[in-house]
Formats: sequence, structure tokens, C-alpha cells
Amino acid sequence: MLTTALTTAIFAASIASCASAAEPPATARPAAWPVGPKGVLIDPKNERFIDRVLAGMTVEEKVGQLVQADIASVTPEEAQRYHLGSILAGGNAAPGGDIRTGPKAWLDLVDAFQKAALSAPADRHPPIPIIFGIDAVHGDAKVRGATIFPHNVGLGATHDPALLQQIGRATAQEVSATGVDWTFAPTVAVARDVRWGRSYESYADDPALVAQYSAAMVTGVQGRLGSADFLAPGHTLSSVKHFLGDGGTLDGRDQGDNRSSETVLRDVHAAGYPPAIQAGAAIVMASYNGWQGAKMHGNHSLLTDVLKGRMGFNGFVVGDWNAQEEIPGCTKFSCPQAINAGIDMIMAPDSWRQFYDNTLDQVRRGVISESRLDDAVRRILRVKALAGLFDRPSAEARPGAGDFSAFGGAEHRGLARQAVRESLVLLKNQGGLLPLKPQARILVAGAAADDIGQQAGGWTVDWQGAHNTNADLPGATSIWSGIKAAVESAGGSASLSPDGHFTQRPDAAIVVFGERPYAEFVGDRETVEFSPNDKSALVLLRRLKAQKIPVIAVFLSGRPLWVNPELNAADAFVAAWLPGSEGEGVADVLFRRPDGQVDHDFKGRLSFNWPATGMPVRYPQSKQPTGVLFPRGYGLDYESHHAMAHLSEDAKVPPERRARDTFFHAGHVTAPWSIYVADPDAEVRLTMIDQPSPDGDLDTRHDGSAIRAAWSGGKPAVWRIGGGGRTVDLAEAAKVGQGLQLSFRVVGAPTGPVTLGQACGAGCAGSVDLTKALSAKTAGWASLTIPLACFAKAGADLSRIEDPVVLKTAGKLDLLIREARLAPASKAVCPGG
Repeated sequence: MLTTALTTAIFAASIASCASAAEPPATARPAAWPVGPKGVLIDPKNERFIDRVLAGMTVEEKVGQLVQADIASVTPEEAQRYHLGSILAGGNAAPGGDIRTGPKAWLDLVDAFQKAALSAPADRHPPIPIIFGIDAVHGDAKVRGATIFPHNVGLGATHDPALLQQIGRATAQEVSATGVDWTFAPTVAVARDVRWGRSYESYADDPALVAQYSAAMVTGVQGRLGSADFLAPGHTLSSVKHFLGDGGTLDGRDQGDNRSSETVLRDVHAAGYPPAIQAGAAIVMASYNGWQGAKMHGNHSLLTDVLKGRMGFNGFVVGDWNAQEEIPGCTKFSCPQAINAGIDMIMAPDSWRQFYDNTLDQVRRGVISESRLDDAVRRILRVKALAGLFDRPSAEARPGAGDFSAFGGAEHRGLARQAVRESLVLLKNQGGLLPLKPQARILVAGAAADDIGQQAGGWTVDWQGAHNTNADLPGATSIWSGIKAAVESAGGSASLSPDGHFTQRPDAAIVVFGERPYAEFVGDRETVEFSPNDKSALVLLRRLKAQKIPVIAVFLSGRPLWVNPELNAADAFVAAWLPGSEGEGVADVLFRRPDGQVDHDFKGRLSFNWPATGMPVRYPQSKQPTGVLFPRGYGLDYESHHAMAHLSEDAKVPPERRARDTFFHAGHVTAPWSIYVADPDAEVRLTMIDQPSPDGDLDTRHDGSAIRAAWSGGKPAVWRIGGGGRTVDLAEAAKVGQGLQLSFRVVGAPTGPVTLGQACGAGCAGSVDLTKALSAKTAGWASLTIPLACFAKAGADLSRIEDPVVLKTAGKLDLLIREARLAPASKAVCPGG
């Protein structure tokens, strides 16, 4: 078996004989990729068993194995009736709809699905178990009371694969205690533009580091391949994700297009896969993103020819959440293209029933061949057999299930606390201010100091992790609580003042601040400048510094960000990433022991290059990165003594990235907003240059500095800008006379009524008739401003707008949209008013 180092070396080597081969864009050349070990997951005894099971299955049963449904949309009885292969609990799904429920409720739910599957009538083969999956990306963080480990961006800074393996093992123990079989981790993306909202799921911008960490985490979650521990009770299946190129999309836009060369795709973005496959990874999750204009879920050359063929992966490939709907010609309800490309199991969370029916019909008509169907089912059954699921009872009767003694227990929390300590990176320590004496008078300030939800980040309790209070995370410790305990136990005093005001002058102030929680695409951003529109943390730092109080900044973030002003305003600066539930790990490193000795020094070193400006670091092919302030590997310890010069506070952000109050500007939708196009039955997020609505009733194309939306007529279709659940309060803007301004050009006049509206959730919206306005402006570019008050008058609650722009018509309309923004509307009136 190849070593990880050898595999990495092979990946880094170019293959000259294939360099001149000409292939269409988005088609990989398999011969240019490294050859992986064959048959890692093949066990002859299992294969003979699978032969017998397959031979006895009906086509209905086989199709059911290809479908994964979400608990919010399926019952155990339905899962049995449709022979579903897998069930997942998505980001906002939980037993009884209560996302703050504990492990016993999860065990009961999983048990119900597993019992239903195992009790299905099957005369010609043994009952086929389901696989139950969950997003446990930094511990079993969806479940109340779990240990929440630092996110991957912090773990990468530890440079300790052995520690990651221990964390994988602990996570699997807590997940398996609830009866769950499958952990949707690790993410092995190599994030190269940290404007991407999933950057905190990436370990590093260095493919060699990601390759080390991927094997370690797979081994921790699944157990060591070839040993009796492999997929034994207390372990779960892992899924390595997202294949391929999710960390290299244009402008860091989630689900967007990776336009890198095949060499960069192979040597950088695929580096984590060969080591994971060698470690026994049984499942790979396909990525939303495209490569050179074609979506990965439909890329046969990469999914089948490279991953399954060249790399030798013989587990199964699972799709991502309704990602099949982004393939041209597909909807979330039907996509034979994805199955034929190499997706073995389709994640159809809320579309599973229609997807099952359509896929069954496509198999019967030969659109999906019997051989492809059997290959997918064999791979799924292989993984189930390897995991021992055919031999295990339902969840509550399994060894270790229901034993919650280790769930959020002292051993796992101690491991998480260690990970916090070892992930902290000291960027500045002017005059050797750190470590602090714990006997001192310490002021702890900043809105994040006593906020466990903020320090844990996204994918905590719910998808975005944005609504958690400390009470929602029992057993966890905030950074403030850890500091308070460390100081008071040594005879010092600590006081918490979020705004930094005090009555007794402190000896030092620790200011904890940073990014609010977010998850994918909601976390996308225009620049890497920290908080360009809210300078409250900077004002606090500067105020304390002006009072000549020594200031230590503790910065919470899911990525390296441009913080030059904050670095200048602090005497010491710590990148603490997203540390999770064990906030006292921060105090462990900031303070000496009561006897004056150093117990824990700073061990963390950057696994990402830190940006020198408000724009992301650039990675020219075969050249050194540019725009770097602190290089990868940087990090001080208590032996490091050097003064940091005053840093430039010019973020050097281009004007088009500075636009405020905009939703679409300079040829792109403004992060974190997204464009969606919808037909009556389905909707898709716009992530590529050219993307039609699912049924083709509305076609969209980026056209230089504008976007073109063309309605074909006949059915009502919608072009909207939304926040993926994020809301914006426009009530104050309405009070001061602001309006929604569109800059547009009518290419083809409307043939039916057109409305422009704003939406605020189910049953909450307001729209105005735009038909006359568009019909009257058919020559050149035009601008139209609708007072926000018009949408409120029509029924929109402006305090919670989810979709600030909603254009709808059932007629024909061809429109170029150049700008959508807020603007003064003092002279504008409501259309028809």
C-alpha cells in the first residue's frame, strides 16, 4: 500500500506524456491522475454475500437503495415502503422538530427508522438496513450536550494529525451512542479564497497538510483499516467531501465554478482524496461546484473515470443536498444524468418520493441501464456489509448505543480543550505582554467574550448556528468563564464588561470579538476585511489603548481576515478561530500558573496565509502566494520577542467591492445574497454563468456588467435575490425615504403582467405592478426606484425581509439587470399610485 507521503509526491508530479492531450473543457484526462490502490474495501466473503442479496432484489428495491431522504420529510413507514437506502438529519432537522433535543430522543428516532427497515418483508434476501447520516463536522454538535471541537480551520493550525485522529475517534463515539451510522466528515477542501463561506471547514490552504489530515480523520472516525477496530462498534462511517474543487471557486462563491487547470485541480484540490481512500474511506460526497463550466454532479470523467477508476475508490459516491437540481436539464425530482455520471446515492431530502418514482421509470425505460443500477447498489451494499449493518440489531440494541457516559464527558471535553490550546496562534506580543499573571486585575470585554454560540460558529445545533444562547450548549464554557476561573483561583480578580467600561482600572484588558456564526453561502463575502460596516470592536480596542491599558485581542473567525487596524490597536493579538465548547482552553495559554511558570505555550502555527489587504491572498500557479502579511507556518511563542511595526490601514479594496446597500452590483450578486430562478414546481440557486430554471421557463446568463433574465412565457417564473434564510431589516430605511432601485434595459417588452416584490417568509410578501413601467422604458438603460413603503403597504414586513428583490411574470420578458440597490426615493411614487 502506498504511503501518504508517496501519494502526495505522485500528486505533485506532472505527467508530461499527457500534457498535450486536447480534451473539451470540464473533461478530465484520467491518465494524468495518480493510480490508487485497487480493492481497498473489497472482501471476497462480503462480495459473495452481496451477490446473493443483489440476485434477490427487485428493481423497486434497487432504486430505493439509491435514495436518501431527510427526517423532516419521511417517516419510518415510508422509508420501509420505498426500500430507501439511507436517511439523514439535515442542518435544521431534529426529532420532533426540536433542534435542541438531547441524545436519547435522537437514539429513539434512529431506532425507529432502523427497525422499520429491518422488518421489511424480504423473501428472497435478508432485510436491508438503512444507513443513518448526520453532519457531525466538529463533534456531534447537532445534539444537545455534545462535545464541540474547534472547526477545521483551527485544527489545521495544530499541525498535529495524531490529535485530529483522536478527535475523529471521540466524535464517532458520541455519534454512535445515538445509534447513527454515518458522520458527514471530513471536509478536505483546500480553500484558496477565504471569502468562501465554508472556509472554516478547510484545514489549510496547503494540499500537503490537507492530505495528512484527511487520512488521520478518516482513521479516527472509522478505525484503522485492516484492524479489528475498523468500523467496529463505537466507530461510524465517514464521508470525505466535497469532490471536487469546492475550495477553489471563482471569487470564493459557494457552489460556484472552479476554473483552475486540470493540473491545479489534481495537485491542489484533490490532494486529500488518495490518502483518505488508502485509509479506508467508504463514502465520498460529491460537490455542488462546477469545474470549467460543468457541475461536478454530472461530471462522468471525474466521478467515474478518475475517482472510481484511476484512484480505485470502491465505496459509494453520495450527492449533496438536492445538488442534482443544478445540472442543466435536471430538477431535484429527476436527474438520470447524475446517476449515469457516477453518483450512487442521491441526497433528495424533500424530493425523495418523486425522485424515486422518476428514477424507477428511467430504469424501466433504459435511460439508466441495469448495469449502472447494479453497480450503484453493489457499492452501497458493500459499505453496509463492511460496517456490519446486516449483522447488527436496531440502534437501541447495539453495543454502546444509549451509553451516554462519554457523550460530552470529561475525557472528550479535555481533548477538545487541548485542541483549543494547540490551535491558538499568537500573531503579536508587543513587549512580551503575554503570558499574563493570573493574580492581576483583568477586564474582559467584547460582545463575544461570554457567547458560546459565537465561539462555536456554524453547524452548531442548527445549520447556521446563529441563534444559540449559552443555555443551548450545556456543559460548555465561554472564554470569559475560563478566564474568570483561572484568575480567581490564583487570587486575582476578573470582571466582564462587554462594552469595556470599568470602575476600577484594570491591569490588562482582554477583548474578545470576531465573526458572527454562519454556514455555507450565507457566509460568503465580498472582501476579507473584517467587519467593514461595523467598527465597534475597533473603537473598543482603541479606547482602551488610549487609556494606556495593556490590550490583548482574542479574535474569533472562521478564516484569516484583514485586521490591520485591530492589530495596531492591540498590544497582543491571538487568532483563536472557532474554538467550540471548551472556551477555558484560551485562558490556559494566556496566563501563567499561580507560581509564575508557563504551563501551556502557544503551539499553533498558521495553516493559511494571512492576508495583507482586504482582498484575498492570490495563488499564482507555480509561484509564491501574493498579498501575504503572515505566511503559512507563522506563529509566535513566549520565546519570541520582536516588535511589530505599525501596519498599513489601507485595505486596498477596489471600489466595486465597497458598494453598500446593494444586492446586485458590478456584474455579480453581492455576497452573501444569492440569485434564485424558479418555475412553478422547482427552484435552483444561480451558481454558474448560464443557468436556466428547472423547467426552462426562465433562462439567466451573466452578460458582462449585467445579468440577463429571459422569460419564455406560458408559466409563471420567478427571478429573485434571497439570503438563504438570512433576513435584513429595511424598516428604518423605509422611514428615511429609501427605495428599491433597479437599473435595467428592456431587451424584449413584457407580454403579460410583471410584478416586483419583497418577501419575508411564508405568507409574508408585498409586490407592485411593474408592467407599465417596463413597457414604457424600452430604449437604452433605465432606472426605476420603488419606495420601500410601497412593499410594506402591499403586505411585506420590512423588519424581516428574506428576499429583497422578487421579479415574477407568466408572460414573455427579456431583461438586462445592471443594479439592484437601496437608494433615496423621495420623488418616486408607488406604481399605479
